[in-house]
Amino acid sequence: MNRVSKHFSLALAGLLAVTAVAGDLKIGVAEALTGGAAQYGVPIRNGFQLAADEINAKGGVNGNKLVLVIEDEQGKKEEAINVFKKLIFQDKVLMIFGPTLSNSMFAAGPVANAAKVVAFGTSNTANGITEVGPYVFRNSVMESDVLPVTVSTAVKHYKIKKVAVIYGNDDAFTKSGYDVFKKVLEDQKIPVTTTETYVKGDVDFKAQLTKIKATNPDAIICSGLAEEAANIIVQARGLGLKVPFIGGNGFNSPKMFEVSKTAGEGTFVGSPWANTNPNAANQHFVAAYKAKYGSDPNQFAAQAYDAMTIAAAALKTVKITGNLPADRQALQEALPKVSITGATGPFKFRQAAPKDGKPSGYDADQKPFIYVIRDGKFVLFTGK
Repeated sequence: MNRVSKHFSLALAGLLAVTAVAGDLKIGVAEALTGGAAQYGVPIRNGFQLAADEINAKGGVNGNKLVLVIEDEQGKKEEAINVFKKLIFQDKVLMIFGPTLSNSMFAAGPVANAAKVVAFGTSNTANGITEVGPYVFRNSVMESDVLPVTVSTAVKHYKIKKVAVIYGNDDAFTKSGYDVFKKVLEDQKIPVTTTETYVKGDVDFKAQLTKIKATNPDAIICSGLAEEAANIIVQARGLGLKVPFIGGNGFNSPKMFEVSKTAGEGTFVGSPWANTNPNAANQHFVAAYKAKYGSDPNQFAAQAYDAMTIAAAALKTVKITGNLPADRQALQEALPKVSITGATGPFKFRQAAPKDGKPSGYDADQKPFIYVIRDGKFVLFTGK
């Protein structure tokens, strides 16, 4: 190819690229689509795609089509950082949804905040996430909002007097969950018989559970991701520990039942979403998700679906100019003003308290539902 032809081809390619994206609103999606955290990341990706497809089918946002640029961050901190950089500086997205785990948001959130690009978490519940900065948002309800209600409900139902605690001490999410559980137990004046720990990837918990059994607790508090938590429950039953479990947000995954079958019967878990919530937005979401993906949605799919709806509502109030820094800033300023009634019910943001005199980002302002595991599935707890 001669130089003139080469330059013409490059120019034509550039023109075609511009034409292909004209009128598109590029939204980054950084989720764990492979690896252990994919049990959360795949339903999240599905929720985003379902919402985007529905919005586009109705004409998009002010006539502009939502285009998702989806990347697999594998549930790894380093990969989340790399994916964020790619989406921000190479793909030039307006904003980013994700990453999946709190660990990854603590690592990658500062990249987005420094670049003045919104990072919107839909599954990050650890305390301190939004203290990263004013460009970090989440519609995932914090453990500190959910766990007090979960614990008090279980304590009343089972007449619990004392508990044992087990948690993963090498993960931001599970460690934060433990910190919240610890404070809740202190506030509710519930004695702890013993506190045991493990690390991510452990598969044998018999030593910790043997110690727990010796203290004769009325219940076991567990802050863990679903697979480890399910194994803990199965091994507890194998050791003759029949007391109920009280879990955090990480329990809310089908992986819980794949591993534990019915061993988790009677476990209490809090969630910002109830599949049986009769509001019209939720019933539409549940039916549409099942029709598109052939399976029932979970909490994480619902939060992702709502998050896309929230972003679209904000974008409708923003005049896209093509000046990317200005458009990103306008979106950041519009998001806190959004309130919707979505699959998870009524939603609005509240700004987190400043840290070290610097402005923080925005948390979910929502009330949780309480579930109990019955017959190998989550059932909305009604007091019986």
